[in-house]
Amino acid sequence: MFSIKRNLIMISLIALLSGCAVGPKYVRPKAPIPKMYKENADWKIAQPQDEIIHGAWWKVFNDPQLDALEDEVNISNQNIVQAQAQYAQAYALVQAAKSALFPTLGVGASYTRSHGASDTQKGKSAVSDTLLTANVSWEVDLWGKIRRTMEANKANAQASQADLENVRLSAQAQLAQDYFQLCSLDAQKKILDDTVAIYQKFLDLTKNRYASGVAAQSDVIQAQTQLEGAEAQEIDLGVQRSQLEHAIALLIGKPASDFSLGPLSLPAGVPSVPAGLPSEILERRPDVAAAERTVAAANALIGVAESAYFPTLTLSASGSYGDSDLSRIFSSPNPLWSIGPALAETIFDAGLRQAQTTQARAVYDADVATYRQTVLTAFEQVEDNLAALRILEQEAQVQDAAVKDAQKAVGLETNQYKAGTVSALDVITTQATALSDEKADVTILGERLNACVLLIQYLGGGWNVSDQ
Repeated sequence: MFSIKRNLIMISLIALLSGCAVGPKYVRPKAPIPKMYKENADWKIAQPQDEIIHGAWWKVFNDPQLDALEDEVNISNQNIVQAQAQYAQAYALVQAAKSALFPTLGVGASYTRSHGASDTQKGKSAVSDTLLTANVSWEVDLWGKIRRTMEANKANAQASQADLENVRLSAQAQLAQDYFQLCSLDAQKKILDDTVAIYQKFLDLTKNRYASGVAAQSDVIQAQTQLEGAEAQEIDLGVQRSQLEHAIALLIGKPASDFSLGPLSLPAGVPSVPAGLPSEILERRPDVAAAERTVAAANALIGVAESAYFPTLTLSASGSYGDSDLSRIFSSPNPLWSIGPALAETIFDAGLRQAQTTQARAVYDADVATYRQTVLTAFEQVEDNLAALRILEQEAQVQDAAVKDAQKAVGLETNQYKAGTVSALDVITTQATALSDEKADVTILGERLNACVLLIQYLGGGWNVSDQ
């Protein structure tokens, strides 16, 4: 009766101690968070959306071709596939650490047949021996070493999952940027196509006037030079367009040789993107979430390091059956067994544990700094693109007016040239200005779309830490 009570007391004590876990309790580090975005304070976007973008954020551009390409990125992009495999590795480490909470059971069997020289002299036959063994061992997690290791591995797995989402978001955003840049190039090519046609008509006009003796040969040469320059610009766009096609092929996991896109059109405008509150960055950015989870893992590893100062308790048991006759092995009168705890403690290590604990704390401090820097960078990126959208919108309005004025000027100058009141150089200069303004107009729209994509990316692209 006393033995039973003693065992119950021991088990209760072990269970009580197993609830302990040395090391600091984790608290998310504080980071400087502004109350509102500076660049968003005095700028009211048109048609504001009430809700934050969720899920397939690229659908706000309402472009079926872009939608189809983004779907391929999610399936075939090899960087995403690699990040998925890395997350699977991190999750496997969580399962491996969890297994240490349970006992380890091992079994064995052996059979030997022997015949010695002395047995031969005595006329004895060979002897057979069969042995079955079993053993159980369990390291009691008195100080939380195993649980802290699980905590660290779980946080690392969550960081890996956030890294996966960051890789996915980066690939999606890069595709959208390349796509809209390609759209911009196609829009510029259309402008150059129209311009080449206009320049050709003006060249024909100068030739006719030269043939009539009312224009100098220099007029023809100037008009010819301008036409050839526009044709060269048009051809040059082909290099950039091919490279962008190849970049998109890489993003969707296809050989560049097997992929091509037909002529694309720029969207008519830029969609409105709600920035939300700066504090939401902590929940919406996967890179911020990954940095925070890395800090949590480092915090748990401090506890792992500190647990080395305390003794380890291992419970073990073993048993065996053996007999020369296999049929009688379990009825053998001499089974062997042993059971008991083992307590071990390091009393001298020349400062090893102290160094490991100091290292763990230094890693934590470094990860906290990385987390705070990631948060600050996130605010900078959002502010940059809010400013870009605000300023580019104003620039687009002015540039649209410049394009209309330049087109009017070309018509007036051409008519005056026909009347002989201005020179061919005046017309050519006006035409060059109009071409430059039209290309700038398209470039600004492309930059606005690019800034919109980046803003969505830097706001988290619709991802949320609750999705983990």
